[in-house]
Amino acid sequence: MVKIRQAIVVEGKYDQNTLSQLVDTTIFQTRGFGVMRDKALLELLRKAARTTGLIIFTDSDGAGFVIRNFLKGALPKEGVLHAYIPDIPGKEKRKRAPGKEGLLGVEGMTKEILLEALENAGADLGGEAAKKPGDTITKFDLYTAGLSGRPDSAAKRAAFLEKLRFPAHMSANALLDALNLLYTREEFLALFEDGT
Repeated sequence: MVKIRQAIVVEGKYDQNTLSQLVDTTIFQTRGFGVMRDKALLELLRKAARTTGLIIFTDSDGAGFVIRNFLKGALPKEGVLHAYIPDIPGKEKRKRAPGKEGLLGVEGMTKEILLEALENAGADLGGEAAKKPGDTITKFDLYTAGLSGRPDSAAKRAAFLEKLRFPAHMSANALLDALNLLYTREEFLALFEDGT
């Protein structure tokens, strides 16, 4: 597992799953073209770009470039890197037929190709963690704050997501990833001392 300082944004859950087996970092999904209508997700990606940096890692087909170009215009230039995969004909194992353009996407690439694409993009591979041990927000912290594992957690989490202007559909695990990317544990706990 390779540690990367920057967060990564990919098109979908299969891309996210493939990369999460190779790299240790926060990985966001655009949900295809969904990012174009999701103001909260865009704001979260902007925060990630400003905080740790963000790598846009979309497929090499036309749809991937539409999403990439949209993000390029919507995100700050500083802090954003672009990882590109080569045009390789084929289909992913889970699919019955190749995609519209007949090219493999991020999920269909080999480990070597993905790591090379990240390295070529300028990713901080193997860099030191931005946080010290003990500074990480844990699932227990979410539980203590009432954001997971309790009968009213979904409602509290929804209000908290709205307060932070995060996407409303985030699960507790996705919230935990985003919080650890953008806040220290101390900053997170301070959010609840202020009456959240």
